[in-house]
Amino acid sequence: MTCRVDYNDNTSLQWSNPAQQTLFFGDKKALRDNRIELIRASSQELTIKVGDVSLSDDGLYTCSLFTMPVKTTKAFLTVLGVPSRPEITGFTKPAMEGDIITLTCSTLGSKPAANIRWFRNDKEVQGSKELNATGKSFTVWSSLQFQVDKGEDGVAYTCSVEHVSLSNPYMTTEVLEVHYAPRLEISKPKIDPLEGQYFKLECVSIGNPIPEPVLWSKDGGELPDIERMIVEGRELTITTLNKTDNGTYRCEASNHLGTSTAEYKLFVYVLLLLHAQGFAAHCVLTQIGLVFITNTQSQQRARTRQKRNILQNFCLFTFSSISLCLVSDPNALGQHGPDHALIGGVVAVVVFITLCLIIVLGRYLARHKGTYLTHEAKGAEDAPDADTAIINAEGNHVHAEEKKEYFI
Repeated sequence: MTCRVDYNDNTSLQWSNPAQQTLFFGDKKALRDNRIELIRASSQELTIKVGDVSLSDDGLYTCSLFTMPVKTTKAFLTVLGVPSRPEITGFTKPAMEGDIITLTCSTLGSKPAANIRWFRNDKEVQGSKELNATGKSFTVWSSLQFQVDKGEDGVAYTCSVEHVSLSNPYMTTEVLEVHYAPRLEISKPKIDPLEGQYFKLECVSIGNPIPEPVLWSKDGGELPDIERMIVEGRELTITTLNKTDNGTYRCEASNHLGTSTAEYKLFVYVLLLLHAQGFAAHCVLTQIGLVFITNTQSQQRARTRQKRNILQNFCLFTFSSISLCLVSDPNALGQHGPDHALIGGVVAVVVFITLCLIIVLGRYLARHKGTYLTHEAKGAEDAPDADTAIINAEGNHVHAEEKKEYFI
């Protein structure tokens, strides 16, 4: 601090502190304080230096020239209180899911009062702020309260202290660890379970600590065929599916907070497509012998071909419907709905069998058609009575026209 005068008649200059204690009178040191040093002393200038300043040095300093009257000038020295590094309290390691936690960040000795900000990972969150004046400095607190869930596990909470005396804010970070009970889910396979194929189920588990081990069971008991049913960690693999594998599979895992289970209902499908094509071919062959009432043989053949094509197409359409019995896994509807695919397949098979019975019955009736001769006398139109008509027709009996009728 420097005090200068333009005109002085060799009168000494004096510096005094806020407590009105004389620091230097001219070049004479008046206060025993090693932090205060004389830099320059003359009749026109008095410069001193205060080292290692503290908040107690903050205040109004006076430079005096002892003339008649005494002349003075004042200078205010502002000392900034540098805040301490922040400290976070309230963390419990580990925290339990459902707990209510209050985190508190505090910093001491700031002047003016420091500003505290909270960050959850990289996103700022608002906390409640309090401050308390202690002498010339301030103690600042900021609190953050929330309920813990499993989503808080691994989240970093950062307290940042900002102040005019700091070029960069002070920061401290704590990472929250949350323990929670396990939750299990069996992942849905990407392929339909078909007889003879490879099939795998995976038990996906979340929990902290990690729930181990994972136990597999079928219909409430142990796995029936350990040679085909291989358990590796969280996976259950069935090397070759068959109908005996139908049932409810369960995985179970636990940690010190609880136990969880998940279920999967397995239904093994059987391919009907090859059988359906075989029956369709047979169905085509059985239509060739159908006979319909007609007047001429050429018309009979034409209509037989037409009817046969219609029945063939309908038969193939029926088996195309049967081949659609392989639909999505019954677990897709929450594993609780009726098996509509199985019902549809049974209905299609029943319709097919009914059509085949109708076709067989038609062929049977066609083979038992009736044939008879009519002995209607030719020339009866010219005969005066019935006796004459019979006599005239005796010679023409061998030429009587044979008429046929066909029955279905």
